[in-house]
Amino acid sequence: MDGEVSTFMIQLLQIIWINILLSGDNAVVIALACRGLPPKSRTVGIIAGAGVAIVLRIIFTLLVVSLLAIPWLRLGGSLLLLWIAVKLLTDETDETNVAEAGNIWQAVRIVAIADMVMSLDNVLAIAAVAKDSNLLVIIGLGISIPLIVFGAQLVITMIEKFPWLVWVGGALLGFVAGELIASEPGLQPYFGGLSEHTVELSLGAIGAVLVVALGAFLRKRGGSDEAGNLA
Repeated sequence: MDGEVSTFMIQLLQIIWINILLSGDNAVVIALACRGLPPKSRTVGIIAGAGVAIVLRIIFTLLVVSLLAIPWLRLGGSLLLLWIAVKLLTDETDETNVAEAGNIWQAVRIVAIADMVMSLDNVLAIAAVAKDSNLLVIIGLGISIPLIVFGAQLVITMIEKFPWLVWVGGALLGFVAGELIASEPGLQPYFGGLSEHTVELSLGAIGAVLVVALGAFLRKRGGSDEAGNLA
């Protein structure tokens, strides 16, 4: 029983951390969408928009969890998750073109639509960590989205002050992607009778190292290209 509780708590912390890490842009969208509202209405708009976003994100994630039961979809999802992890380490996002709402309901609509469009990475990562546990999905999202909305500036400040947190997050996503590959039923015959735990740890470690190495390589190459253009 203690082991099950420990596993549940580790998975829950992973979901919260991944969702916070991948939702910085979503928090910025919420702030930008509500920036045109009067101060008294702004808080209401943020809370209402976040509430709708939580409900839609939970539904979307539960749907993805059920889809991962389809043969070979876990492998496709893991490859997509690896790409998302590398993208996290190499991309710069820009949400300055987000529409400014004129009233609370416009703000809620903008936030809800933007959150759905931008949340595929969050949803896939959380579904992979949850491993068919709907309870983990609901609790993890229920805790982390309010943290994102009301602690967005704190999260941004922490990442700016400790840039290595992004690399830890990227490695975690790579590890989760590796675990997802290990759970693909179609690949089980190729694991040579190794235990499920051994395969998960091995592929998870490979995924984490691959993401960090590829992210470092692409960032270095991007810096070299930029220096070459300036020259």
